[in-house]
Amino acid sequence: MIDLDLCYLSATRALDLFRARELSPVDLLLEQIKRAEAVEPVVNALAYTFFDEALDAARKAEARYMKTDGRLRKLEGLTLAVKEDTAVKGRPRTFGSLIFKNNIADHTNPSVERLMRSGAIVHALTTCPEFVWPWTCTSNLHGVTRNPWNTEITSGASSGGAAAASASGTTTLATGSDSAGSIRMPAAMCGIAGYKAPYGRNPGSPEVNMDPFFHIGPMTRTSSEAALMQNVMSGLHKRDHSTLAQRLTLPATFPDVSGMKIAWSMDLGVYEVSRGVQENTRAVLAMLRDAGALVEEIETPWAKLAKANVGMWGGHIYGDEFSDAVDNHPDLVCEYTRTFDQENRTITPREFHACMQAIGQTWAEFGPQLARYDAFLCPTVGSTEIAADVHDWVDPITVDGVEHDV
Repeated sequence: MIDLDLCYLSATRALDLFRARELSPVDLLLEQIKRAEAVEPVVNALAYTFFDEALDAARKAEARYMKTDGRLRKLEGLTLAVKEDTAVKGRPRTFGSLIFKNNIADHTNPSVERLMRSGAIVHALTTCPEFVWPWTCTSNLHGVTRNPWNTEITSGASSGGAAAASASGTTTLATGSDSAGSIRMPAAMCGIAGYKAPYGRNPGSPEVNMDPFFHIGPMTRTSSEAALMQNVMSGLHKRDHSTLAQRLTLPATFPDVSGMKIAWSMDLGVYEVSRGVQENTRAVLAMLRDAGALVEEIETPWAKLAKANVGMWGGHIYGDEFSDAVDNHPDLVCEYTRTFDQENRTITPREFHACMQAIGQTWAEFGPQLARYDAFLCPTVGSTEIAADVHDWVDPITVDGVEHDV
């Protein structure tokens, strides 16, 4: 019998029970291991597991809680599942590709290192699609990751394994990374909290921290847990020149939304949004109004320009990785990798320069809008009915029965 209450126990509550000696990190991990053994054959969120080593670490954490000197770290004894493309020294780092199935990380990502030094126990690495650009979590290496609430639909991606593991109760904490929705989309699909920290807040590995849209961040079941992780991860780091000197500490709880000015858009004027997502969004807006927030729909003319250029940015920044893979290992790559390469191989420096200008123009229009409000709200995904085995850039996406090329 699996104790689901333990599997889904919040990080903050677990820490309270650890400190009170009413729960052991060992017992929590053992329940999550049993949960993984039960759900993983279907959900497929964990690419690699290190349960024996994790149990050893949990026993050491248990011993620390039994001492009376009070020397406990902030995340002492909590389980942490790390997205498989994020480096953990000595562990696999394959980027979801058969090409790198034997690759072992030679360093640990600075943000993950901070979590580990704060007592978090890495017991698993989570699945991701090949080269972490698609938004459904499928690959030739890891197979299909499914949504634990409805295994016919996708968990989202590229941090799909992290979201599915969190929603399955097989980990307490998880990390994701995000350039164009890779934390936010799977968090929305799996009903968890995902936080894409602003550029410069959380340190990253050298190969990605030059991209101002790429961020590593927490994925948890509640916002208070995400804040707990974020406060450990953030801050200036000597290995990442882009990190900000001024450190921002997030509160575990926020005051009510009464009096807040919230702008919103249902579709940014450029996206198809399903009836179900629209209904859910309007329900959230109604709740905010009832709670005293001032809610106002706004026009988003800048979104058309942003949408037209987002693919070009990603294609230019990361396109060489795809091209090298297709040229040198054509028999190993996923079909969506070949399609991405075909669409982006011919991007010119002139086109990329125009893309950079478009980014500046987009912010010049959107920034003043944000300055007038406390928050901007819009749906994260256009539909929650995307099949788990859809291949991005290859298969069409269906919204309310209508197919759309992407």
